[in-house]
Amino acid sequence: MGIPLLLLEANLVKRQGTPRILDAKPGRCDIFRGRWTRHNGATYYTNSSCTAITDQLNCFKFGRPDFDFLNWRWIPYGCDLPKIDAQAFLEFVRGKSMAFVGDSIGRNQMHSLQCILAEVDKPEDVSDKEKPDPSFPRWHFPRYNFTVAAFFTPFLVKATTDDAVLSGASTVNLYLDEPDPKWASQIGSFDVVVIAAAHWLFSNKLIFHSNGRILGCSSKTCNHPNVTPLVRSHGMQKVFRTTFQTLLRNRNYRGVTFLRTFSPQHFENGGWDSGGTCARTRPIAAGEALLKAHEEELYLAQTREFREAERAASKTGLKFRLLDTTEMMLLRPDGHPNVYNRYSQGKWNKTDCVHWCLPGPIDTWNEMLHHLLVEAEGKGSV
Repeated sequence: MGIPLLLLEANLVKRQGTPRILDAKPGRCDIFRGRWTRHNGATYYTNSSCTAITDQLNCFKFGRPDFDFLNWRWIPYGCDLPKIDAQAFLEFVRGKSMAFVGDSIGRNQMHSLQCILAEVDKPEDVSDKEKPDPSFPRWHFPRYNFTVAAFFTPFLVKATTDDAVLSGASTVNLYLDEPDPKWASQIGSFDVVVIAAAHWLFSNKLIFHSNGRILGCSSKTCNHPNVTPLVRSHGMQKVFRTTFQTLLRNRNYRGVTFLRTFSPQHFENGGWDSGGTCARTRPIAAGEALLKAHEEELYLAQTREFREAERAASKTGLKFRLLDTTEMMLLRPDGHPNVYNRYSQGKWNKTDCVHWCLPGPIDTWNEMLHHLLVEAEGKGSV
C-alpha cells in the first residue's frame, strides 16, 4: 500500500510550512517534478569508453539485449534541465573536492560522474596506497586539480555488525548519536558533500543506541532481551539528524551539502532473495507509481531532518541543498542491472534491482547536481 509522491510531499509541506512547487506553473520551475520523454540523443559515455564502470553496473558487458532504456530524458515541468558540458563542469569545480558519503548507490553516482568527466580529463586513482581501503576510493582529475571521493558508510552513523547482515541474518547495532568516524574525521576538507543512504536502513534487525544506552529495536524479531520495539522511522530520523549536525558543527567545513533522497528499488514478483526481477524496458507513467509504506517512512525522515538542517545552516552561512531524486527514479524500473551483472553470472545468482546501469538514468542526477551547484554559487548558468 502506498500513496503518490506528490500527495506525500504535499502532506509534508502542510506540516512543515516549506514552500515547494508541486505542479507546473507558468514562470516557475522545479527540476525534481517532471516527466521522462523519449530522446534519442547519444549518451555521455559508453560501457566500453569508461574504465570506472564496475562489473556490477556494466549491464551490456553481461548481455543486456535492449537499449531503449537509454532513450529517455528527464524534462522538468515549465523549464529545461541542461545537459552537462564536462569541460564547463570541471572548470566550475577547478581546485575543489567532492565527497559522496553513504551507501553504494552514492558510489554508483560517483562512477557516473567519473565517466562523464573522463571524456575531458582522465582521472587518476589517488586512493591511499599505504593503507588500502576499498570503501574509500579517491580520484583526481589532474588538469583541473579536482578530487572526487566516496565514503562507503551505509548507515552514516557508527555501526557494529558482520558480513551476515548481507543475508539479513545479523543484528546491527546503530549508535544514533555518533557519526561513522570514517567520514566524520575527514569531511572538513571537502568543498562539496553529497549525503545519500537508504536501503541498509531497512535491515531487519537494528538495535538503536544513544547516550550510552539501548533505546530500542526496529524489529520484534530482534530477539534482544528487554528491548522495546520502535518504529523504524525513529532510527532513520536520528541517523540523518546526527549526520547533518556533524557537518553543521565542524568548524573546518565550509562546503555545500546535498541530501540526495533515496531511489526506490523495483523488484517484482519477489524480493532480491526470493526470485524478484526488474525486467521492464521502459519508464512507467507517473499515475502507475506508488511508494511503499516503508519508502514513504524513509522519504519523510530524510526530508524532515534536511529541512531542519537547512534552516540551521542559513544562520551560519553554510549551504544545504536538496537533490530530490525519489519521484523521478520511481518511474524508472527499466534502469537497473537486473540479471545483467557479475553476481548473476556466478554462484550468487543475484538479481540487482537497486543499483543503476552505467550509462543509464542515474546520469541525470549529475545534471541536477551541476545545476544546483551553479545555483548555490549564485553564478547563473555555466
